[in-house]
Amino acid sequence: MSKSMNRVKSALIAAGLDPQIEDVGDARTAADAARSVGCALDQIAKSMIFGTETTGDAVLLLTAGGRQVDPVRAAGVVGETLIRADAALVRAQTGFAIGGVSPVGHLTPVRAWIDPRLLDFDRVWAAAGTPRHVFGIDPLRLQALTGAQAADFAV
Repeated sequence: MSKSMNRVKSALIAAGLDPQIEDVGDARTAADAARSVGCALDQIAKSMIFGTETTGDAVLLLTAGGRQVDPVRAAGVVGETLIRADAALVRAQTGFAIGGVSPVGHLTPVRAWIDPRLLDFDRVWAAAGTPRHVFGIDPLRLQALTGAQAADFAV
């Protein structure tokens, strides 16, 4: 098990959860991951990392699998201009590589927001620290673990 996945598993266990980590193989998209675990596309919680233009700090936007972050709406929610985070920023602030960014187990805390669409489900699936693994979780529990505020930033 990779260090990144161990960090995610440990964070989930520390939160009192029994992690169900699934291998999604070579899934490259949210649709691929949804097919692999047998869920609806929007049950895939994508961890989208952006940087803030002023400070360069990473922010996490948890987005339903079939939706996209609207940069203008997201900037309004966050309260500052956002820039696309490069691999170095993502790795430095979260400890994860792009494609496997988990919403939990970050090296440093990041401010987070959650797409309300994810809250329509009893269970969602999020990256478990690698591009090949996801974990299932109640979205309200995910929101609580990440400290994410529900906000309309996706289309």
